[in-house]
Amino acid sequence: MIPLVRRTALVCALGAVSAALAACGTADGPQAPRPGASAPSAAPSASPSPSTGGPAEPPTLAPGPGGLTPVFEHGPRTRGKTVALTFDADMTADQGPRAASGERFDNPKLIATLRELKVPATVFMTGRWAEEYPDEARSLGRDPQFEIANHSYSHYAYTGDCYGLPTVSRERMRTDVERAYAAFRAAGVPDPMPYFRFPGGCYDRTALEELSATGVTAVQWDVVSGDAFATDADAVAGQVLDGVRPGSVVVMHCTDSAAPVTEEAVRTLVPALRERGYTLVKVSDLIGAANGHP
Repeated sequence: MIPLVRRTALVCALGAVSAALAACGTADGPQAPRPGASAPSAAPSASPSPSTGGPAEPPTLAPGPGGLTPVFEHGPRTRGKTVALTFDADMTADQGPRAASGERFDNPKLIATLRELKVPATVFMTGRWAEEYPDEARSLGRDPQFEIANHSYSHYAYTGDCYGLPTVSRERMRTDVERAYAAFRAAGVPDPMPYFRFPGGCYDRTALEELSATGVTAVQWDVVSGDAFATDADAVAGQVLDGVRPGSVVVMHCTDSAAPVTEEAVRTLVPALRERGYTLVKVSDLIGAANGHP
């Protein structure tokens, strides 16, 4: 995901087609079937079941007008200084040969640093990435410090004219999302979140209509880190610090070959955010706050 500004309410990222990275954002919105289970299931609740006392379902936003998939860009600006660092684990459906030749689409060093610094984080993962790195996907999915969200199976675009990405046909949009959840389950990820980030950050009304049945909340961003293909870690950290506000969602990447300085940038960025009084949280925390929860 190579962040660029695109369209009103969209901040999109993608640069080189060969790296096929992307993500982006907008505002409000579902409370619908939770994806990630064997099939779309009943509507989740934001509170524990009174009969079982079990854990709360992940918070989602209410559907948009006409039942459209809602889009979340940032949390409340007035409920404390919180910020969510999100990391896109990108790999397109056709990049298997590149991985086989030694290109790294993962970044174990970055994940180790996030664990060392105790940074809660949301990882938007493609299904193809989970297939290529099942042990890493399972480790992240079973670590309460992280939450796994959906970045499509293929990392193909859901609109035309999206930074040169191949496109998913309207008829296959829902299947592409569901196939990613199936890949997560196959890798051993127990509870992927009902959140979806559009490849390239590109979407339109048609895409929102097609995904409404999946029950996901589309999650974009309001702060572009600029880490994709960057060579200056301090510049990446500085760009985030310049743009961050209470409730911000920051888009970064955990793809070593396409975002090689992200780990170094995180080592600078995290202490600086904490020194400024920010608490690092997951996307689910921000969505819960947007729903009026603590």
